[in-house]
Amino acid sequence: MKYCKLREDIVASSIVMGCMRIADKPLTQTEAVIIEALKSGVNMFDLADVYADGDAERVFGVAIRDLELPRKEYLVQTKCGIRKENGRINRFDFSKEHIMTSVDDSLRRLNMEYIDVLLLHRPDALVETEEVAEAFERLRAAGKVRAFGVSNFSAGQMQLFEAAGLEIVANQMQFSLGHTAPVDAGFNVNMYKEESVTRAGDSLEYCRANGIAMQAWSPLQYGFFHGTFIGCPAFPGLNAELSRLAEKYNCAPSAIAIAWILRHPAFKQVVTGTSTPEHMSELIAAADIELTREEWYALYMSTGRVLP
Repeated sequence: MKYCKLREDIVASSIVMGCMRIADKPLTQTEAVIIEALKSGVNMFDLADVYADGDAERVFGVAIRDLELPRKEYLVQTKCGIRKENGRINRFDFSKEHIMTSVDDSLRRLNMEYIDVLLLHRPDALVETEEVAEAFERLRAAGKVRAFGVSNFSAGQMQLFEAAGLEIVANQMQFSLGHTAPVDAGFNVNMYKEESVTRAGDSLEYCRANGIAMQAWSPLQYGFFHGTFIGCPAFPGLNAELSRLAEKYNCAPSAIAIAWILRHPAFKQVVTGTSTPEHMSELIAAADIELTREEWYALYMSTGRVLP
């Protein structure tokens, strides 16, 4: 397993166990996945207050309690800022009151005294950065949150926060061989092409320049939760290349897809979405695979992308 420093005192695994879908799985299965992850060196778990309307945090808290794991042996990351009404997202909320209340609710569901990393979940157009700064300072002073980050933020949005004195340690963004938007624009600067549109808002470059760890979510998905591209007939060229490299590196094609993300200098972590020990074991193998430059570009172009 490889590790990165989100901060000097927070050393996290490059593979992060995503817990969005654990709420509807048998508790014993979730516990088995956690055990498999920890056994292989994974020490970070990703959640959010809106995952299963809070039940994902609750189930994770029960699993950790049952496994009797010492709190200092793992890192918990959760998110806040998305509000729902009647089961549907209807606004984003970075108000001081909502952030403070969300953290208290998450801690109660997790049955923990502190969260290692709190991410603001999708940008709030009405954000007042001074309010966020005050909320963060109170949470830090109370020992409830150790570090802070964002999810799906552009460079400009991160700059706005940092101008208010906020330290951002991570930015979680969708990135995979089925969703290459974060790198497409970089290849097509100043061109009249669809790929020239900067959908990621220069996040990769800003994070690299400022020591902010990029985390990839939906690493095996294409579109917005359309499904996995592994074995999907819509991606014949990509799957052929994944299979070729999987044979070379003696691993599963999914591990190659994860290794492709980690080969990019900006992406220090990948958040998995698996809920079985067997698949978790397959994905963890990616941390020990170092793709060559030629292999990385071959995979990129196997998706149908064309370099200028």
